[in-house]
Amino acid sequence: YSTSAFSRLEKLGLRHPKPSPFIGNLTFFRQGFWESQMELRKLYGPLCGYYLGRRMFIVISEPDMIKQVLVENFSNFTNRMASGLEFKSVADSVLFLRDKRWEEVRGALMSAFSPEKLNEMVPLISQACELLLAHLKRYAESGDAFDIQRCYCNYTTDVVASVAFGTPVDSWQAPEDPFVKHCKRFFEFCIPRPILVLLLSFPSIMVPLARILPNKNRDELNGFFNKLIRNVIALRDQQAAEERRRDFLQMVLDARHSASPMGVQDFDIVRDVFSSTGCKPNPSRQHQPSPMARPLTVDEIVGQAFIFLIAGYEIITNTLSFATYLLATNPDCQEKLLREVDVFKEKH
Repeated sequence: YSTSAFSRLEKLGLRHPKPSPFIGNLTFFRQGFWESQMELRKLYGPLCGYYLGRRMFIVISEPDMIKQVLVENFSNFTNRMASGLEFKSVADSVLFLRDKRWEEVRGALMSAFSPEKLNEMVPLISQACELLLAHLKRYAESGDAFDIQRCYCNYTTDVVASVAFGTPVDSWQAPEDPFVKHCKRFFEFCIPRPILVLLLSFPSIMVPLARILPNKNRDELNGFFNKLIRNVIALRDQQAAEERRRDFLQMVLDARHSASPMGVQDFDIVRDVFSSTGCKPNPSRQHQPSPMARPLTVDEIVGQAFIFLIAGYEIITNTLSFATYLLATNPDCQEKLLREVDVFKEKH
């Protein structure tokens, strides 16, 4: 059992670090995921692999093969790897739905990202921006040092709450708001390293065990966000159409009975980027989309709101913080950016 899974990469002709019994190449990543990936490519080439526990991973960093995966054969790569330990709400999101249901839900959601629908949500984002700018102005006038990451964290929380969860929140004035506190708890949640090693080494035993063992923190977080969105959905269903907030949650509610007019071939956003290179999708892979087998469930609607929380909360905060740091340490770039913003504003 400890080594039987470690022959698959070799059978495929893929180079890889020598795995250790039970844990595979887990120790290879002790220096950090990004650094280890760079080292992996340097040592074993643009097409290689590794093992985490008994699970095999293939790493592709060769551009032409990446195009094949993302463009020509995109419909063969719809399913994302799942650990089996995802929150119920996360498991019902488009990140982890599988096969035909993934295609149906993704097709229904695409309408929420049309330019017209996105423009309807801009005022909600602008409100959060105005709060952010008001606080930054105070710091600028006082000249006091402050934590820019905390400011962006508040901004992102306000945007996610308003746009994705249909709940206006002011993180600046109400840091003890239940939504704010539960967001922080959600991202503070982590699996202790010894438990992670056991999960990777003995997944067939540990994953089912972890599902049934009581986990107060997990259950409270899952229950809070589920209850919040279900209450908002119930309220929206009672309101007239003109009274409903035009946020992402409402766009999803509007799309829950969608006929799903888009097929899997329409989901390849990078195809447009590569179109100029002459790289075309495989016609044999394309097919006519069929209507949704069933409307979006409440759990699936909750799951799509979680996408914003997962993809937005930390990523936007860290990206804005780092961009601000680079601008602050490179005044010439800051001046150039300001000129470009002024030119854009004059044109539009």
